[in-house]
Amino acid sequence: MTPTRPYLIRALYEWIEDNSMTPHLLVNAEAPGVSVPKQHVRDGQIVLNINAAAVRDLRLGNDWIEFSARFGGVARSVQIPVPAVQAIYARENGQGMAFGEEKGSDEPPEPDAPPPEKPAARARRPVLKIVK
Repeated sequence: MTPTRPYLIRALYEWIEDNSMTPHLLVNAEAPGVSVPKQHVRDGQIVLNINAAAVRDLRLGNDWIEFSARFGGVARSVQIPVPAVQAIYARENGQGMAFGEEKGSDEPPEPDAPPPEKPAARARRPVLKIVK
């Protein structure tokens, strides 16, 4: 299945905007493919205001988040691979969602992690019946 993170980011972005609040992304600035102004990175992370009034050409895609914004008065293009997004939240009240490691991401599993368990087999298959 496709990852849920891009769908949740889009839904939460819309929810935050619908409530007249300011959506912010917390991004792992050290993740591969992240293109953000390095001078604004703190402790390997950057917080980005993605409010419609603060950015231009915002694209919340399944693989990439892209937009143009001004940093210190200088226009910059920003590209973020979706797995680098650690959270999306409203600046005003902090409501939103933080993301953990998602199955199927590009990151390898921890070396000491046990292999995932296989789901138990069902005793019988489900049956659909036509009810008139």
